[in-house]
Amino acid sequence: MSIIGAIGNGYAPYRSAAIGTSAVAGNKPILNPNASTEKAPGRVSSPAECETCKNRKYQDGSDEMVSFKSAQHISPQSAPARVRGHEAEHVSNAYKEAAMNNGKVLQASVSIKTAVCPECGRTYVCGGETTTKIRYGNEDNPYEKERKAMHRQGLVGANIDLTG
Repeated sequence: MSIIGAIGNGYAPYRSAAIGTSAVAGNKPILNPNASTEKAPGRVSSPAECETCKNRKYQDGSDEMVSFKSAQHISPQSAPARVRGHEAEHVSNAYKEAAMNNGKVLQASVSIKTAVCPECGRTYVCGGETTTKIRYGNEDNPYEKERKAMHRQGLVGANIDLTG
């Protein structure tokens, strides 16, 4: 099972007049361009001014060689596509592993997880999880031999052509 997820808030953002300010909030800097400057009721800031969203980083927790091994920031707008792409790497690795070791991928599924930012109320992709099941053929295993023998008994005479 492989998981990627958002981790801590990281560092404090760099603030300067060049970043811009919100007309709604007075002198608060706009940290997330192209986001709404409207503050939702009960929230600390608007999505455009949210430090939590600005500093959110994602990191992979698996032992596979895939992207996001070190923590990286992803913008909230591109997070869904980047997380789906990352999880697709895990699925691809499962098929490669199965092909190299005489196995068969029985199931591969990806789930994308979402959460709500506690500061601004924006719904964001907080991570993903890939689950794969691979079956490996082992001819030396006595249980596998018995399973094949039972399967063979059930198929004997099942496909017979009496017309010829």
